[in-house]
Amino acid sequence: MFQRYAIFYTPAAGPFADFAAAWLGWNSATGQAIVQPDIADLDVEQITARPRKYGFHATLKAPFHLAHTATPDALRDALDKFAQNRSPVAMGALHVSTIHGFLALRPVNAPPALPDLAAAVVTGLDSFRASLSADDIARRRKSRLTPRQDQQMLDWGYPHIFDDFNFHMTLSGPLRRIPQETAQSQLQSLIAPVLPAALCIDALTLMGEDRQGMFYQIHRAPLCKK
Repeated sequence: MFQRYAIFYTPAAGPFADFAAAWLGWNSATGQAIVQPDIADLDVEQITARPRKYGFHATLKAPFHLAHTATPDALRDALDKFAQNRSPVAMGALHVSTIHGFLALRPVNAPPALPDLAAAVVTGLDSFRASLSADDIARRRKSRLTPRQDQQMLDWGYPHIFDDFNFHMTLSGPLRRIPQETAQSQLQSLIAPVLPAALCIDALTLMGEDRQGMFYQIHRAPLCKK
């Protein structure tokens, strides 16, 4: 059913997740397109076109093809086992910021446990990942990777990991025709009523990408270690 898999953080059902799904126009938990808000002077459909297919999330292990020896059920079981031995991560507050010209939610003060969790996800589940194809490698290298990022891509399938990891929950594509400060201010005001005062990474979500490129939440594995 799915051509690729990924491990994301996705928030639990509630006003925060509902707002973000409506903003992006895609609810990955229900697998449904959502009518987006109509906001004066802001073409929400256009600026969210690029991140829409992923749904609202933060990437922990980037999308990958399954290794020939792996199965989706085995990946799900391994994720559950992994999560049972990891503790939730208290994130604190989030704020809307711009990264390389797009809008995202980022932690005000990221705790040290956050990159540790992300690195553990990358390495702990890597046996399920198929090696990158030559086309995958060529596509990644168009982004002008540093030597370290290039090696990380070759070793682990994705360049922006370990010291290059940057937790963010994407809310737009590039803002080419809209002043970044204006869009950032508008979105911060819109999301403020539902933004958690202190976010907690309490689960890891197994995602699947269908043939049309849309991502669905398959399974949410709680982080259970106390």
